[in-house]
Amino acid sequence: MAQGIRRPHEAVDYDVLQRMYPPPPEYFETAYTETREQIEAKQLARLQDRAMRAYAVPFFRRRWDEADFDPRSITSLADLDRIPFYTVDDIRKSIEAHPPLGDYQGVRPEDARREPMRVFMSGGTTGNSRPTLYTAWDREAGAILTARALYQQGIRPGDTVLNSWAYSTHNGAFSMDEALYRWLNCVVITTGTGTVTSSKRQIELALQYGAKAILTTGDYLLRLAEMAREMGVDPKRDLKLCALPNIGEREILEETFGVQNYASYGFHEVQWIATECPARQGLHIQEDAFLVQVVDTETGEPLPDGELGSLVVTELYKTGSPQFRYNIMDLSYLHPPERCACGSWLRRMGPFSGRGDNMVKLRGVNVWPEALGEIVMTHAQTTEDYFVRAIRENNRDEMVVAVTTPAPAAEYETIRGELEHLLKEKIGVKFGVEVHAPGDLDDWTEIKTSPKTKRFRDERG
Repeated sequence: MAQGIRRPHEAVDYDVLQRMYPPPPEYFETAYTETREQIEAKQLARLQDRAMRAYAVPFFRRRWDEADFDPRSITSLADLDRIPFYTVDDIRKSIEAHPPLGDYQGVRPEDARREPMRVFMSGGTTGNSRPTLYTAWDREAGAILTARALYQQGIRPGDTVLNSWAYSTHNGAFSMDEALYRWLNCVVITTGTGTVTSSKRQIELALQYGAKAILTTGDYLLRLAEMAREMGVDPKRDLKLCALPNIGEREILEETFGVQNYASYGFHEVQWIATECPARQGLHIQEDAFLVQVVDTETGEPLPDGELGSLVVTELYKTGSPQFRYNIMDLSYLHPPERCACGSWLRRMGPFSGRGDNMVKLRGVNVWPEALGEIVMTHAQTTEDYFVRAIRENNRDEMVVAVTTPAPAAEYETIRGELEHLLKEKIGVKFGVEVHAPGDLDDWTEIKTSPKTKRFRDERG
């Protein structure tokens, strides 16, 4: 170890890593077919270990001490219900009190010589991004989880894949890249989004290199299909994609490309959690790495299988920043612990069914309507009145921010352009803006008729 530096390959014992979290295809021959008894015994041992390590993190120690919870008291998986969950609001408060990283990280940048790490950020739409520090182990284990999901969705070792996700401070594009290259031996073409590599060039690359998949949002994949047609290329016949690991409208994607689309679920801090199998009887949770619960969005009480509520996720695999009973506020439900037609005993969850709060995921970016309001109100000519709508237009999710101004109508177009530029600069994706006279939004906001002013409506149906 030169001059006290531990390189990433020295920080990870790859033999141990692969025994604990088998990569594909080995995973589907081992852990994927274990019995419920085997699965739960493994989960309990990992839960007990993860709890003790999480307790060393100030954020969790403080919350658990306040709840009089001792991590040494865990003797069964049912004990998880005794541990207080936390939400994104608790993370924001932690960051405000301990900027810029908060006190919820399991490692610190000053540890980087011995503990190689990366930082990625989620959110940022309220002015403060939510950073997560990942150790070398976290990146490799997370890449294996992502590789499993991509394999289950049809990508195979040796395939050429376009990675058209945005390479930025967000985890997404890098997570895909690491999984494809390091654990699936795929040939990765890192095109990035259409603003980095034009849509026309992406179609040309897919044809030239025989790409088997294009990783991006379902919306942008359909935009690529439109570009292909403009170029005289049939998306189904000429592109010859073999996998659609894209989140979007299943029927349209399958009809456009002639390939089955399987649902999946994950989020920034923990990467890929669950993926649908060909039986399409729910999304199989990677239970060697996660415990997933569902709680009532109002009371926080556990809900029975089959009932829609907020997902509470505990990861069991990380050595860095813990996610221990994280109430992510994504809505779904759990299937009963039964064997799937594919042969697996892994617990299954329903697909993502919306949010328990107002957050909207727009082209891979988490957006809170209230945060958009804060941004548009910084403009010198707007009032404090605004309203945000989520709409579906031309097979794409869009958001439109309506504002009011006392300025003359002749200035509306200038104000609209300035606000659209401001929002794109702050958030990183494009928003529509409508400019109105004061009072025009009253019917939407119910500011004069309701005790609680409305600021958001989802019109996507």
